[in-house]
Amino acid sequence: MRREEIADLAAFYVVAEQRSFTKAAAKLGISQSTLSQIVKRLEERLGVLLVARTTRSVAPTEAGKRLLATLGPTLRELDQSIEMLAEFRETPAGTIRITSVEHAARTILSPAIAKLLPQYPDLNVEIFIDYSLADVVADNFDAGVRLGSQVAKDMIAVRISPDIAMAIVGSPDYLRLRGAPLEPNELTEHRCINLRLPTSNKLYAWNLKIGGRIVGVSVEGQATYNSIDLILDAALAGVGLGLLPLDQVQAHLDRGVLVSVLDAFVPPLPGYYLYYANRRLNSSAFRVVVDALRYRGEPAAEG
Repeated sequence: MRREEIADLAAFYVVAEQRSFTKAAAKLGISQSTLSQIVKRLEERLGVLLVARTTRSVAPTEAGKRLLATLGPTLRELDQSIEMLAEFRETPAGTIRITSVEHAARTILSPAIAKLLPQYPDLNVEIFIDYSLADVVADNFDAGVRLGSQVAKDMIAVRISPDIAMAIVGSPDYLRLRGAPLEPNELTEHRCINLRLPTSNKLYAWNLKIGGRIVGVSVEGQATYNSIDLILDAALAGVGLGLLPLDQVQAHLDRGVLVSVLDAFVPPLPGYYLYYANRRLNSSAFRVVVDALRYRGEPAAEG
C-alpha cells in the first residue's frame, strides 16, 4: 500500500470518528475542502460510498462501518508503536489522555499534574470530564479514573486516593424551614438534590449505613443535576439536601453556610483508581504519570 493511501485511510478514520468534516479538518490541520476531496478520492478508488453526508450530519455508511472495524484497531496499534519510540528519548514525551469524574480531576489529577509537567517539558496531559464508565480502549484514552467499585476486572487498577469522606448537607435556612433529619427514613420528608448518571440515565442512590450494612437509598427532590458543582450550588441556595464529598463542603461547613446531617449514617466511598489496559505501561510518559498519581498512604478507615 502506498503512503498516500495510508494517509487517505487515516483521514477517513478521523472524519468517521468526529462525525464532522469541520472538526476532523481542525484536528488534522487541513482545510475542510481538502479533507472532503481526500475522502472523495478514497471512495472513488475503493468504488464504494464510505460516508453519508447531510447538511447537519456526517456518518459512516455500512461499507464505511465495515472498513472502520478493521481500520480502527490497526491505526491505534500504529499510534502505540509510534508512542513506544519515546522510550529512546531521555525525557518522557507525548500526550496522555485520561477520562475522569470532576471531583477526582479537581482534587487529585490537577494538583499532581501541576507538579509533574514542569519536570517534563515534552509531556502533555489531557483530562476529559465524564461520569460515564468509559471504555478506555475503545474510546482511545490512555487511562480512566473512577471509584474502585466501578473499575472493570480486566483492567489494571492503581489506587490514587484514600477512601472519600462524604456528607449530607443543607443550608441553615432550609433546615430551619424543614428541620434536620435524625434518621435516614426521614429523608422522604425532605427535598433532596439528585445526581443523574449518564451511563445508565438513572439517579444516583445515596449510600447510607443502616442496620450495620451499606444500603443504596433512592431520594426525591425537585432538582437534579449531572454535576456535583451544581449540586453544591443548589445546596448553598437552599434548594434541599445534597450528598457531596466532604472536602468539597468543609469550608462551607466551617463558615456555617452549610450544615451536615445524618453524619453517623454516611459512610465513605471507596477511593479513586486509575485504570488502564496492560499495554499502556509500554510508554515511559505513561509510567511517570502513573507514578505521580499513585496513592502511597493507607486507605481511610470506614466511618
